[in-house]
Amino acid sequence: MNDELKGEVTRGARALVVYPQMRGKGDLDPEARLEEAKGLALAIGLVVADAVAIPIREPRAGTLFGEGQIQNIGTACELNEAELIIVDGSLSAIQQRNLEEKLKRKVIDRTGLILEIFGERAATAEGRLQVELAHLDYQAGRLVRSWTHLERQRGGFGFLGGPGETQIEADRRMIRDRMAKIRRELEQVRRTRGLHRDRREKAPWPIVALVGYTNAGKSTLFNRLTGAGVMAQDLLFATLDPTMRAIRLPGVDKAILSDTVGFISDLPTQLVAAFRATLEEVTAADLILHVRDIANPDTDAQKRQVLDVLSDLGVLGGELGEDAEEGAEPGIPIIELWNKWDLLGPEHAEKLREAIAHREDEAIVPISAVTGEGCENLLEVVGHALTADSKVYSFLIPAADGQRLAFLHARGEVISEEDAGEGIDGPLLRLQVRLAERELGRFQAL
Repeated sequence: MNDELKGEVTRGARALVVYPQMRGKGDLDPEARLEEAKGLALAIGLVVADAVAIPIREPRAGTLFGEGQIQNIGTACELNEAELIIVDGSLSAIQQRNLEEKLKRKVIDRTGLILEIFGERAATAEGRLQVELAHLDYQAGRLVRSWTHLERQRGGFGFLGGPGETQIEADRRMIRDRMAKIRRELEQVRRTRGLHRDRREKAPWPIVALVGYTNAGKSTLFNRLTGAGVMAQDLLFATLDPTMRAIRLPGVDKAILSDTVGFISDLPTQLVAAFRATLEEVTAADLILHVRDIANPDTDAQKRQVLDVLSDLGVLGGELGEDAEEGAEPGIPIIELWNKWDLLGPEHAEKLREAIAHREDEAIVPISAVTGEGCENLLEVVGHALTADSKVYSFLIPAADGQRLAFLHARGEVISEEDAGEGIDGPLLRLQVRLAERELGRFQAL
């Protein structure tokens, strides 16, 4: 957010979380949705004074809530000494302004809250650009607010305060110009990322992408498997910028493990667009590991949210063991990791083991990223999945052909290597190599 607003959404501020429960909308039940909203508030250091779900039959155009409900919210703020109201839903600019005027307190919606978190967490230049682009897009729709609010919004991303129609147009033009500049910079980042990806494909190792709902344990697992020191906390959106590390797997000399931003229900549309470059790493993966918090009561709803995003990215259709539709493009294989197994009671764990046994059409691995339980088995499963289409080939190669020999050693499993006499260009070597089909094509192209 800009500087003035950040002054109002400060660490330690007491907040009232309000979830507008629309009839027939949303996968998560109200209690789970409130817990998630509280988690978002805690992620930027707010103190959640209270959290309430308010059923809404017909949303009011000007305020979302009815007059009686607004009075109840005001009373709850007084009782809990809340100075900030978080509406866990989307508010129009008019609704936000009217609620602030009626409640005499700062009001922030779900989009604004998530943007606040992303703004605080983005660590790389790319991440900061993406957040600023999303923020500007969000703020552009807020320029219909009253003059006093415009006065308050000076600073940050270049607002020039002062009431008047000309000033709004000037602000809009500044926002448009800045957004255009950021988009150009992000396009350059995408091109650079694409070049890196092309380089990995020419001298590649398989890419394994960790995806999952926010706070499912991806970064903890990433650290467990790679020994890296990536930020891993019991917070929503602890990871925003993609991180990649090399790992060794059975049958695979080297693979690249990629940690990604966590998904969440109702991710602001501004962020879906702005963070597409970050998620492009997933589309380039050879294998996706979907990390699920299996101890969470809403794990199934969270899974649907993640699969919806993956579907939007065009990577679905290839879950292991599932038959793709005839004529459809094969998707990226997916393995489900049922994480936080250590938090399950014995009876719950036994039921889930039975469920896994009866779901032979899906690849599921129970693990605990915290204790390490199941991680050795996970490496075996991932190694097998990456080499499932591998076959043993025999190659006769001149001993002086360092490029092709290095390729086979780097991307295949060399089973045997022996002298094969003299050839036209000197000594020959005969190699028995286990090689994946995609790598055979790359080898033949050399």
